[in-house]
Amino acid sequence: MTRSVCVVFLLVLLVPPARAFSLIIQNVEYARVGEHSLKLDVYVPHGKPQPALIVWVHGGAWRSGSKSNMPLSTLVEEGYPIASVDYRLSTQARFPAQVHDLKAAIRFLRAHGTNLRIPSTKIVIADDSAGAHLAVLVGVSNGHAELEGKIGTNLVTSSDVQGIISLYGAANLTTILSQSTPHGLSVRIPALELLLGGQPTNVVDLARLASPVFHVDPDDPPLLLLHGDEDPQMPIDQSYELQGAYRRVRGSVEFEVVNGGAHGGPKFYDPERLAIVKRFLRQFSDPSNRN
Repeated sequence: MTRSVCVVFLLVLLVPPARAFSLIIQNVEYARVGEHSLKLDVYVPHGKPQPALIVWVHGGAWRSGSKSNMPLSTLVEEGYPIASVDYRLSTQARFPAQVHDLKAAIRFLRAHGTNLRIPSTKIVIADDSAGAHLAVLVGVSNGHAELEGKIGTNLVTSSDVQGIISLYGAANLTTILSQSTPHGLSVRIPALELLLGGQPTNVVDLARLASPVFHVDPDDPPLLLLHGDEDPQMPIDQSYELQGAYRRVRGSVEFEVVNGGAHGGPKFYDPERLAIVKRFLRQFSDPSNRN
């Protein structure tokens, strides 16, 4: 156990959990980049946890947001362990720094799972909006040298994930602007400028590297997509493109269109949608599933 894990673990034991969790382990440092400390929070459920760890990647147009914005407390109460991860925002570092950080977090969680009291063999990465874009990119780039990075101290540990959940995320940065509403453009143009250092038409190779659709292959993990058909900010065509990329290689993909759904909101976390998520997660409880 690293010193950072030890210190936080002892502190959390002294603080009663806010909800029906066994532990909330906050501000665990998983890596450092210069003077920048990269941290995550771990939500440990009561009793024996489900066999897959959910890694939550917050949204915020790549330039804002926090690991504290973790909306899946209901799943923790039902036995699903979750690690919510902070990463360098686009105001701090350009792409692919964000993916390098997330892969470092996965390596850390896998290396320290026993000490953190969480499963670490099967990992499902999930999130919404820009975070979902990063989550999918991490998931479909298992073993990609340019996206792996060299962040953290667990470089020999695998950063592979076994499942992906995307809630209204981006999938193709080379087409997203042409699909966007005027409101979407007002958000996406400055956000892409920060993330890529230029618009996709001016940094084509980098935009392709940052687009999950160009990384999909038959060995990619199962994918669950949820997207609202009235999303004014993230075009639903982004999820259709990703679904199409999976289908072309005969990958495992499920797409739930949320009728009347906008960009986020309670519809994505209501009992109906959480039931879909839990059904997707059940495949990782099957001992015959080798993913």
